[in-house]
Amino acid sequence: MAPHFIFPRNLRDLEQDSSEDNNLTVQNSINISSLSSSQLEEFVKGISFDLSDREILCVQDQDVFDRVYSLVCGYSTLPHSCKLNLVESLRSNLAVLLPNVDSLSRVSNDDDDEHVLVIDRVASYRNAFKVYSYFLLNIVLAEDSSNNAPKVVAASNRKKQPVHSWNWEPQRARILNLIASSLEINLELLFGSSDPDEGYLSFITKNAFSMFENAALLKDSNSKDALCRIIGACSTKYHYTAQSSVSIMHLIHKYDFVVIHMADAVAGAEKKYSDGSLATSIVREIGRTNPKDYVKDTVGAENVGRFLVELADRIPKLISTNIGILVPHFGGESYKIRNALVAVLGKLVSKAFKDIDGEVSTKNIRLRTKQAMLEILLERCRDVSAYTRSRVLQVWGELCEEHSLSIGLWTEVAEVAAGRLEDKSAIVRKSALNLLIMMLQHNPFGPQLRVASFEATLDQYKKKLKELEPSEGSDNENTNGDGEVDNLNFEAVEKVQQESVTDTFMSQEEDAIPMQNGSDSSVPDVGNLEQTRALVASLEAGLRFSKCIEATMPTLVQLMASSSATDVENTILLLMRCKQFQIDGSEECLRKMLPLAFSQDKSIFEAVENAFGTIYIRKNPTETAKNLLSLATDSNIGDLAALEFIVGTLVSKGDISSSTISALWDFFCFNVGGTTAEQSRGALSVLCMVEKTSTGVLGSHLQDIIDIGFGRWSKLDPLLARTACLAIERLSEDDKTKLLANNSVRIFGILESLITGFWLPAKIWYAAADKAITAVYAIHPTPETIAADMIKKSLSSVFKDCGGSDIDTSSSMPITVQAAKLSRCLFVITHIAMNQLVYIESCARKIQKQKLAKEKKDIENQCTDSNGTASTGTQKDNDINAELGFAASEDAALDAMFEKAEKEIVSGGSNEKNLVGICAPFLSKLCRNFGLLQKYPELQASAMLALCRLMIIDADFCDANLQLLFTVAENAQSEIVRSNCTIALGDLAVRFPNLLEPWTEKMYARLQDRSVSVRKNAVLVLSHLILNDMMKVKGYINEMAVRLEDEDERISNLAKLFFLELSKKGNNPIYNLLPDILSKLSQQNLSNESFCNIMQFLIASIKKDRQMEALVEKLCNRFSGVTDVRQWEHISYCLSQLSFTEKGMKKLIDLFKTYEHALSEDSVMDNFKNILSKAKKFAKLELKTYLEEFEDKLNKFHMEKKEQEITARNAQIHQQKIDSRGSFNVDKNSEDHSKSNTSSG
Repeated sequence: MAPHFIFPRNLRDLEQDSSEDNNLTVQNSINISSLSSSQLEEFVKGISFDLSDREILCVQDQDVFDRVYSLVCGYSTLPHSCKLNLVESLRSNLAVLLPNVDSLSRVSNDDDDEHVLVIDRVASYRNAFKVYSYFLLNIVLAEDSSNNAPKVVAASNRKKQPVHSWNWEPQRARILNLIASSLEINLELLFGSSDPDEGYLSFITKNAFSMFENAALLKDSNSKDALCRIIGACSTKYHYTAQSSVSIMHLIHKYDFVVIHMADAVAGAEKKYSDGSLATSIVREIGRTNPKDYVKDTVGAENVGRFLVELADRIPKLISTNIGILVPHFGGESYKIRNALVAVLGKLVSKAFKDIDGEVSTKNIRLRTKQAMLEILLERCRDVSAYTRSRVLQVWGELCEEHSLSIGLWTEVAEVAAGRLEDKSAIVRKSALNLLIMMLQHNPFGPQLRVASFEATLDQYKKKLKELEPSEGSDNENTNGDGEVDNLNFEAVEKVQQESVTDTFMSQEEDAIPMQNGSDSSVPDVGNLEQTRALVASLEAGLRFSKCIEATMPTLVQLMASSSATDVENTILLLMRCKQFQIDGSEECLRKMLPLAFSQDKSIFEAVENAFGTIYIRKNPTETAKNLLSLATDSNIGDLAALEFIVGTLVSKGDISSSTISALWDFFCFNVGGTTAEQSRGALSVLCMVEKTSTGVLGSHLQDIIDIGFGRWSKLDPLLARTACLAIERLSEDDKTKLLANNSVRIFGILESLITGFWLPAKIWYAAADKAITAVYAIHPTPETIAADMIKKSLSSVFKDCGGSDIDTSSSMPITVQAAKLSRCLFVITHIAMNQLVYIESCARKIQKQKLAKEKKDIENQCTDSNGTASTGTQKDNDINAELGFAASEDAALDAMFEKAEKEIVSGGSNEKNLVGICAPFLSKLCRNFGLLQKYPELQASAMLALCRLMIIDADFCDANLQLLFTVAENAQSEIVRSNCTIALGDLAVRFPNLLEPWTEKMYARLQDRSVSVRKNAVLVLSHLILNDMMKVKGYINEMAVRLEDEDERISNLAKLFFLELSKKGNNPIYNLLPDILSKLSQQNLSNESFCNIMQFLIASIKKDRQMEALVEKLCNRFSGVTDVRQWEHISYCLSQLSFTEKGMKKLIDLFKTYEHALSEDSVMDNFKNILSKAKKFAKLELKTYLEEFEDKLNKFHMEKKEQEITARNAQIHQQKIDSRGSFNVDKNSEDHSKSNTSSG
C-alpha cells in the first residue's frame, strides 16, 4: 500500500523526511531552473506522457510524485507551453478520477481477500485525490501570485523580448470548478465517513478564502462561482461551518469588494443543500458582536451592513427567522449598522412573507413577525441619526414600489413622510419628498385623488353597505368603536382591487376604485356584502391619504423657498406628481414656483423650466395657448415677471411654436368659441411676453389690438385696456412707425381719453393710466406736447368748478375739490414727470450713441485710406480739436443741457409751460396738511406717492421735503403709506445718496415699525442698498440682526438671507461687524434665547480659521473693564459658538487674565466648559494634556471666586448685624438718658 499523503503547511515541507510516519514525501527533488529549455520541455513532456499513459493513480508513485512536485515548485519559471501541458495533465487525470470513485461501491464484501484489496484501492484513490487537488490548487495560487506581482524590467535591457501569453482565466476556472465538483460527489466512499479529514478541508477552505482577496479573480464569474461552490460545500455539506464563519467575517471586515460575493456563497450554500447553518452562524456572530466595536470600525460596520442587506435579499425567509438576533443593534451607536438593519427589514417585509401558508398558528406567528418589523420601521423614522431617518424613508419607498405596503398602512406612512418634510436635515427632507412621489405614483386608490370625489363615492357606498347589511348586530361585527370599517377588511380590499396605478396607464385606464363623476349618481355593483365592506374600507383609506397629501401643500410652499437646491428640485417634482393626480391645492402651489425662474442656481432654474414645459406645454397648440393665458390671467405682478422670463426662454428654444402663437391670436380675437374677455386679455399678455424675444409678433395684428383692446370688450374686462397699452409700448420700431402712419390720431385720442377720462373703474384706472402714459412716451415723436395737454385736462377736471385750471399756491381762498379726482390728477402729473425724466435720459443716450458711432466711422475712414494722405487734413483737424479740448467741451455742453432739462421738470419756475413746476409747491403743501389728509386716507397715499416721484426727479425738491417724508414714514396712521414711504426712501438713496446719508439712522429705524409690511419692506430696501454697495453698513446693523428673531417668519428668513449674502462679500464683513453687534445687542432689551439665536447664526457664517482666531482675541479683550454679569454671559456664549483651532485654543488659554474675574458666574463657567468639551473631541494627544491642565485651572479659579464671593457676602451680612446692634444700643442709651432727665426734673 502506498504511503499516506498528508497536507503540509506549505509546499516545501514535502521535502522533509517522514519515513518513520510512512507518509508520502519528496525523495528526489529536481531543480528545474538548472535545466536548459530543451531539457525542460522534454522533462515536462515526459511527466505529461506518464500521467496520461499510465494509470491515473500513478501520481502517488514516488518517481512521478517527485517530478510533479519539482515542476509545481518551479511553476512560475516554466514557459507557457509547459505550464499548459502540466495543468492539462493534472486536471484531466483528476476529472477522470472522480467518476471512478463510484466504482468502489460495487465491490462485494463477502470475499475477505478481495475486501483487503478494496481497502488498499480506496487508500490509493484517496491519496491520488488529495495529491491532484493539492498540486492543482498550488498551481492556481502560484499563477495568480505571479500575475499580481509588479513587473520589474532591467534598465539596461532595452530590447523588447517576444511575449507568448496564454489565457489563464479559463484554465483557472476549469480547475476551480473541478475542485468544486470533487467536493460535491459522495466522498464518504473515499474517507469512510461523512466528512473528509480536517487537513484536507482546512487546506481547501484556506486557499479558497485567500483567493477571495484577489479582486481581479472575482471579476471572472466562472472562477468566482466555483469558489462559492467550494465554500458552500465545505461549510455546509462537510460541517466546516464555524471555521468558515470566522473567515467570512474576517474578509467582510477587511475588503469591501468581497461583500456581494460572500453573500452569493452563503446564499448558494443554503439553496443547494437546503441548510442555512452557515448563514445562521454568521448572523449570530454579527449579533454577538459588541455594538461599540462597530463605532470604532466604521469600514467594517459598513461592509457588515451591506452583507446583511445582500443576504436578506437572497435568503429572506431564513434571515427573517434569525432577525431577533440583530434587533438589539438598533440600540447601538453605529448609524451604519442601523441603516443596514432598516434595509434588511425592508427586504424581509417585501420578500419573506409573500407565500404565507401552512397551519393557522404558524401563519399567525409570521404575520405578527411582519407586523413587528413594520412597527420597527415606523419607529426608526424618529432615529437620532439623519442618515438612518433618510434610509428608512427610502425603504418605505422601495416597499411602495414593490407593492409590499398594505392599504392599512398607506396613510400612516404618508403622515410620517409628511412630518419628515420639516426635518432639520436636508437628506431626510429629500427622502421624504421622494417617498411621497413614490406613494403617489404607486398608490392603489386611482389616477385622481380629489377629496370631493372620494367623499361623494364613499357616501354612496356607505348607503349601499347599509342596504346590504341584514341587521345592526352584524354591522357591529366589522366596525370599530368609531364606526369605521375595521382594518381587517384591507386583506379583502387587496384581493378585490386592481394593481397600483403607474405612469404607463395613468391617463388611459379607469380608476382602481369606482369614483363619482359629475351628476351621475348611480353606484356600480361590486359584489357581495364582504366585497362592499372591503371597498368602503379602501375608500376611507384613500380619503385619508388624499387629505394627508393635501395638508402638505403649505409645507411644500415653504420648501420651495429653501436654501437647499435639492429641497427645491424635489418639491417641484412632488408638486408635479400632485397635479397629475389632481390633489387639491397643487395647482396654486405650482404657480408659486414661477419666481424661482430667477434663481442663480442653474439646477433650480432647469427644474422650473422642465416642470413648466411638462405641465403647461402640450402637443396641441390650442391646449398650450389656453394653459399659458390662464397662467397670465391668474398671476400677480411678480409671477408675471417670472412667467415672462420662462416664456422668453421657451420661445428662444422653440418649445413655444408658431402654431401656439397663432392659437393665442385666435383666443385674443375671439375666434375660439366660448372665449371670454378675461381669456382674450390673458392671450394678449402672453403675446406681449413673446414679443420681447421674437420681435414683430404684435405687429401682425395692430388693428385687432386697437379694436379689441380699447373697444367694447374693455368695458367687460377693464384690464384689457391696460394690456393693450403694454402691447403698444412693446411694439418694434418698424411697427410703431406703421401704427403712427395709419392710426396716429385715433390711438392718441384713445390713450388720452383713458388717462384723463373716467370710463375705467378707479381700481383699474391707475394701472391702466400708468401703461397708457408709458405708451405715449414710447410711440409719440414729441411726447411732451401731448403730455402737457393731458396735464391741463386733468387739472381742468379737478378745478373746473373753481374758475380755471391753474393752481394758485399763494391764494388763501379755500378751494373745494373731489379727493378722488385730485388723486388721479396728482398721479397723472407726477407719472408724466417720471416718464419725462426717462425720456430725457433716453434722448441723451441716443445722442451719445450717435456721437460714438460718428467717431468710430471717422476712425474707420482713416484706417481704410490706402495712401494715408487723403484724410490728412481731417486727422490734422481732429488733433487740433483734441489739443484745444473741443471734444471735452462738447461733451460737457451736452451734459449741462440734459442736466438743465431734468432740473426744469420740477424746478423750472412757475410759468405756464412748466406745468409740473406749478403743481410741485401745491403738492408739498398738501402733504403737510396732516389734518386734511387724515380725513382722506386714500388721498394721503396718492399725495405721498406723487411727492416721492417728484423728489426722485429733483434734488432740490428732495432736500426740501426729506424731513416731511421721514415724519410721514414714522408717524402716518396708515401702514400702506408708511410702507410706500419706506420703499421710496430706498429709491431716493440710490438717486441721491449724499442727501440721504445723514438720515441713515432714520432709515434703519423703519426696521422697528409695528407693521409687518413696513418691517418687511425695510429689510428688503436695506438689503438691496447694502448688498449693492449703495449704502454703508454704519453702526446700526444690529437693528437688522434683531430681525433674525422677528415674530414674522418671512421677515426672519429675509434677514437670514441678507446676512448669508453679506457674508459672501469680500472677506466677510460680518467678521468686522460682530463685536459691535454684540455690544449693541447686549444693551437692548432682548431675551437670552433671542440673543443666543442671533449670535449663533451670525457666528456660523464665519468660516475662515484666521478670522475665528482673531475673534477669540477680540472677544476675550471685551471682558476687560466690563462689570455687567449679563455682558459676561453674552461674551462667553459667543466664545462657545466659535470653531476653535489648535492655535485659537492656545490663544484663549494665553488670554486667561482678561476673563478670570468673570469665572465666578456659573453660566460663564458653563460656556467655557462647552468650549473645552468640543475641543477635546478632535484634539491631539499633546493638546489634550494642555486642555486638561487648563480645565483644572478654570475649576480652581471658579471655586476660589465663588468662595471669595461667599466670604464677602457673609462679611457683609455680619457687618449689617453689627451695625443694627450698634444702632439698637444707641437708641437704648438715649432712651435711658431721657428717662433720667425726666426723673431729675
